[in-house]
Amino acid sequence: MRAVKILFSIVFLAMLASNITLISHWTESRGVYDDICYLRQAHLFQRFGWQGLDTSLARETDGYLAAKLRSIGFPNWNEPTRAPCHTQTADGGKWVMTPPPGTGFVLALFPEGFQVVPLYVVANLFIAGFALYALWRAREKIALTLAALFGALAIYFMINPTKASYSMAPTMVVCALAGLFTARLFVDERPRRLLLIVAVGVLLGLSASFRIANVVLSAGYFLFFGLSFLTRRSRETFMSGLVLGLAFLVGLLPVFAANFVNSGHPLVSAYGGQDTAPPSLDPAVLRAYLHDTQFPLMVIACLGTALLWRFAQHSGVRRLALLLAGNLALNLAFFATHPVFTQYYVIPILMLSLWTLLFAVVLTRGPPQGIDTHQADGLRPPEVLSRPQQ
Repeated sequence: MRAVKILFSIVFLAMLASNITLISHWTESRGVYDDICYLRQAHLFQRFGWQGLDTSLARETDGYLAAKLRSIGFPNWNEPTRAPCHTQTADGGKWVMTPPPGTGFVLALFPEGFQVVPLYVVANLFIAGFALYALWRAREKIALTLAALFGALAIYFMINPTKASYSMAPTMVVCALAGLFTARLFVDERPRRLLLIVAVGVLLGLSASFRIANVVLSAGYFLFFGLSFLTRRSRETFMSGLVLGLAFLVGLLPVFAANFVNSGHPLVSAYGGQDTAPPSLDPAVLRAYLHDTQFPLMVIACLGTALLWRFAQHSGVRRLALLLAGNLALNLAFFATHPVFTQYYVIPILMLSLWTLLFAVVLTRGPPQGIDTHQADGLRPPEVLSRPQQ
């Protein structure tokens, strides 16, 4: 197994080097409208510090937005109110950007004019690191096989479809880290359980700062923890749900702050139009998903979740499969009834699910002696019922 790990480590590093080579030739003026908004948010942070949360067009006094729009050939580059992903507030007082501030913030960490390339390089390094960790942590052949295959797939995805939106680069990193913590939550021992719930909650909330639709990633978690409390009303299940909710709200603080500054209310976003349209089934959207790369990934994620449930040897892992199933169902239902299709909309939930599945398999070493794998005790892992005789 060591030889296989070394071989695939070389494969991962070769893919990483290839990705970085491709990324190094990318331009920040590729003609995608949303790119301009993320870069403008980064510019505001670099120019005004935390006050860059205010995206009002009244602050556009240095011509940055007009120059960016002109560089991509936008027809109305000299009319700020015609700029893409900007909208008028409900009271008509000002024009603000619609995207949340997280993507602009991480872009602002790098020097202006050279922000996208280092962002994607750093994100690729993180994903390759997670892939290598899973590979070398694998103890059994099936775990090693899954780590090798998915690790290569995850690194490949950091180019396509991740390049479609700047918001996807940090989202992919958050999904991998949340997947690791979620798997540990159900596989590891109890002493760190609440800390892991805090970490997962904060990460899920923080993900909405990069893409507001990422807030749906938490749906299955709240469903699972809520049902756990209703079916087993104990102090432990209550505290687990409460801690998750509070941590999630902490992660959402950047979104609340941006909403308050731009819209006047923390729960009112600047989004409008199709993004806020009520759910509806559009055959064209469904067909688009069926013919897209995302569909086979949906099948793999659903099949993997079912197999995890079927072959789990720990009750904790079975509960994890239930959480993943609920989260997949809610997220896929949301995007199937959303009136807009893109090639990356369901990638975050799929990557979160697949990373969680991989780490669950990699971190599980089979049924320990003296463990009742059918015991159900809220979110607790199975406890030792008896000790082997000395």
